[in-house]
Amino acid sequence: MNTRIALLGQPNSGKSTVYNALTGARQHVGNWPGKTVEKNDGYYMHNGTRYTVTDLPGSYGLSGNSDEEIITAEFIRSGQADLVCILVDASQLERSMFMVAEFAALDKPAVLLLNMMDVVKTQKKEIDFKLLEKRLGIPVLPFTAADHKGYGELKGLFERELQDPHKLSSVPQTTVGVTGEAVLAQSQAKYDWIAQMLKDVTHADSPDYKLSRFDRLTTSPVLGKILCIVVVLAAFLVAMIVMMPFMTIGSMIPAVLNKPVSNLLNGWNVHPWLVSVFSMVIPNILYFTISMASFVFGVNLVFGFLEEIGFLARAAYQFDGVLSRLGLQGKAICPLLMGFGCTIGGACGTRIMDNWGQRMLAMAVVWAVPCGAIWGVIPVISSMFFGPAGTLLVCLLILVYMALMMWIVSLVFGRTLAPAETRSGMIMELPPYHKAHWKHIIREAFMKAWDIFKRALSTVTLVSLFFYAFSFSGSGSIEGSLLYRVGTAIEPVTRFFGLGWQTFMAFVSSAFAKEAVLGVLNAAFVGKSNLMEATFFAKTAVQDNAALAATMSQNISKPEALAFLFACTFNVPCVMALTTTFRESHSLKWTARVAAFYIGGALVLACIVFHISALFL
Repeated sequence: MNTRIALLGQPNSGKSTVYNALTGARQHVGNWPGKTVEKNDGYYMHNGTRYTVTDLPGSYGLSGNSDEEIITAEFIRSGQADLVCILVDASQLERSMFMVAEFAALDKPAVLLLNMMDVVKTQKKEIDFKLLEKRLGIPVLPFTAADHKGYGELKGLFERELQDPHKLSSVPQTTVGVTGEAVLAQSQAKYDWIAQMLKDVTHADSPDYKLSRFDRLTTSPVLGKILCIVVVLAAFLVAMIVMMPFMTIGSMIPAVLNKPVSNLLNGWNVHPWLVSVFSMVIPNILYFTISMASFVFGVNLVFGFLEEIGFLARAAYQFDGVLSRLGLQGKAICPLLMGFGCTIGGACGTRIMDNWGQRMLAMAVVWAVPCGAIWGVIPVISSMFFGPAGTLLVCLLILVYMALMMWIVSLVFGRTLAPAETRSGMIMELPPYHKAHWKHIIREAFMKAWDIFKRALSTVTLVSLFFYAFSFSGSGSIEGSLLYRVGTAIEPVTRFFGLGWQTFMAFVSSAFAKEAVLGVLNAAFVGKSNLMEATFFAKTAVQDNAALAATMSQNISKPEALAFLFACTFNVPCVMALTTTFRESHSLKWTARVAAFYIGGALVLACIVFHISALFL
């Protein structure tokens, strides 16, 4: 028996929820061959039979020229799917049925899932799905994707339809042609067909929807934006609170294992290189991956709640006009604001974007937002050279350049990831507020956190071992590390960019973790700790900032200090953000492109800042 099922629907129709509920952890995520569009394949077992599920790219139709629409239409036409499950938002049935009208012309077996029936009930509506089923000629199933009680019935429906499939018996009567008038006529024919199919299907006590007082506030041009920013930032703080217990447990691993493992291996006369790997690197790898998974869990839990109740749609509406200038949709406001707290959270927050290109572009732009960790470094170093007033000015200049950097990133990558011809204004209906399904939200957040933990473990290990190889010193002194040798060897080159070997090493370490910057500077200038400990135990190490200030002010100039601050701020955020971007985008090529752009851009920026500031400082 053929058992491949394809899920088809518009963005936010609930496809991902159904896909995750059906396949669980039995999924493979990648990109479609030759396209930067995410491909999701998974499977589930039912009555001893394995069913393969393909989550097709979310799109608003099948006749457009976007990669998502082309891939989806070609996949269905190819016959690879034995059954297509079309999902529509039952609470906005007329608008959601456009996908069904487009699919009808493909003449393929299908079932229709009326998702979000819980919202329909809150709207005090009734849908005569039997009448709709009779008119369409295919099975119609009222459904609530977030409620796992209905999945047994859904699997049974799939089993029956794969054995005895049905096709749409009614098709929009469209004309043949490619002229402007023909296209308009075809669209009108589809809308007429939708009206015919839905006539007397939906019954409502109150057909007119009135904006609530809260909605009038959230849609206000000025106050609405302020409210959305406050809510998103507050949500991120809640996400931080949720993730803190897990991060605390993770942070204990290096402290608990370091000395016992080190003493044990030294007692066995194990080579110092292996001692460092097992006592320092591996415990920190576990810490990093647990921290990353904690971020994913907290962010998906809180923002999954905001998305499900309907608030994120309001935020997207408010900022769509502003962010469209960057080639992004209004939904990107959430990951951008989250980036001020942590780039990892911002990268994970891009999951709400409609397509892969928008999501990758949003992650690239989020990297330009200075995270909370670097804001712990900037004032410390800046105050050593520029005093309180100068520190405030430096912070303002960084924020100004952040806006410029976001624009530059959108120019460089936007043409490929979100071409101008594929961009359009966001057309949406504000979904009604409704109760959140907490069991579903928690299950989804945990599944995503577990998935990122498993997938990130190998990447974090590879990057950590690479950095470890460069920073390891058998003697413990910084002069014995490969990083020192490389840094001093290329210092004539780095000097052109305004960085000496000490600040250049700290710049390199900032790509590993922004928290490591002060520790590496202490190791380089003061010499009170070795480079490995300064990097891998940056969060727990106590830094002597007074001694660092005295030494740095004597050894480097103000232009170098300023160039260093800008270079570190706009360098690659950190190894965990790098790993998260790779795992979220499923594209090593694009992650490497963005990373190379930021590293190169940070050095060019340092060069410009150094040479200009040298004229005035």
